[in-house]
Amino acid sequence: MASSHLNDLGFTHFVTKSNVVLIERDGKVVTTVRGSKANDFLTKMNTSTVPQQQQLMARITGNYKRGNEKLSKNHPKNRD
Repeated sequence: MASSHLNDLGFTHFVTKSNVVLIERDGKVVTTVRGSKANDFLTKMNTSTVPQQQQLMARITGNYKRGNEKLSKNHPKNRD
C-alpha cells in the first residue's frame, strides 16, 4: 500500500533466502536483481533515505521520469 507522500513512488523490495532481491510496485514484482547487483543494491539501500530508496528502485526498474518531459515536448522534432 503506497502512502500519499510525494516521495513515495510505490516501490517496495524483498530479499529472499537465496539473496535475490524482488522489487515490487503496487503489489506486483517488476524486477528481480541477483548476484553482485543485488549486493550493490542492498548496500545503497542501507545508506539511503526513503526518497533516495524510492528513486533507486525506480531507476533499477527503468520506471522513472527523467525531468525533461516538458523540454522534449517542445523540441522541434516532437511538434506536430
